[in-house]
Amino acid sequence: MNFVRILPVLISSVLIAAHFQRSGATIIAFICLFSTCLFFITRPWSARIIQALLILYALEWLRTLINLIQMRIEYGMPWARLALILGGVALFTALSSLVFRHPRLQERFSI
Repeated sequence: MNFVRILPVLISSVLIAAHFQRSGATIIAFICLFSTCLFFITRPWSARIIQALLILYALEWLRTLINLIQMRIEYGMPWARLALILGGVALFTALSSLVFRHPRLQERFSI
């Protein structure tokens, strides 16, 4: 049942890996995917590293959002839908870091 609880983290990691892969940063994409292996280490520090990475991923989504909005405004293109989608992805990624507040995951990682 813990798999369902960590599913948002896995989805967030796959999304950011696809983002980096699309931009040509293959090594960073592999690191993002490989970071999910930290779930197999049941120490408090591994949970904290995953949480920190998720916050960094959310910040990357916000950076991308700002850059794309600026580009679309510059070219006179609509940008509201882009803001909603990427803002939602950034919010989902940031909220994924809260999965470790669940009692079962706190017990598993000795938090």
